[in-house]
Amino acid sequence: MQDSNLTSNIVVLISGGGTNLQAIIDACKAADYPGKVVGVISNKADVYGLTRAKNAGIAHCVLSHKDFSSREIYDQALIKQIDLYQADVVVLAGFMRILTPEFVQHYQGKLINIHPSLLPKYQGLHTHQRAIDAGDTDHGVSVHYVTEELDGGPVILQAKVPIFAGDTAEELALRVHEQEHRIYPLVVKWCCNQRISMHNDTVLFEGKALPASGYASE
Repeated sequence: MQDSNLTSNIVVLISGGGTNLQAIIDACKAADYPGKVVGVISNKADVYGLTRAKNAGIAHCVLSHKDFSSREIYDQALIKQIDLYQADVVVLAGFMRILTPEFVQHYQGKLINIHPSLLPKYQGLHTHQRAIDAGDTDHGVSVHYVTEELDGGPVILQAKVPIFAGDTAEELALRVHEQEHRIYPLVVKWCCNQRISMHNDTVLFEGKALPASGYASE
């Protein structure tokens, strides 16, 4: 594990309001938190997540995908920007971009994402309504390492929430968001102090392989 006197540099990529970004910023205020958000990058201007970064005194910028002629060229520019912040951990927090293999490989093992379903269920969008439509009795959120497969990297940690009769997608989303804000800062902490790692599409927690559902699924 990392020396307790060292602080890892966290870079967060966003496309919207940044509620998970805020949860991580707040967690970093604890004296024993082993990481610090040193940069926030958004592919969209005028999103509230950038205001959150500004309010916290964190370096931030807009790198609009609309200014680049291809996904590959955009991701190359994104890599350069992230590397300027000397990132140890790269956190996708509502970053609505499909990443190129080159980007994923560049940050392999230190790139994580949060997805609003109990993966491998409901990869992609509209997860809350899909869970309701399927008649599921529980739903949830997964934090996972990012690999070249969309929402397909190994799960680090999951949290479950119940689905009640008559739930709307909006009501279910609120329940899921509450858990997101609890587990994402925890997984980022594990990344910062190197309690977790990825080896051959398996998550290791303090050197021991975790099951497919991650550290916990309750």
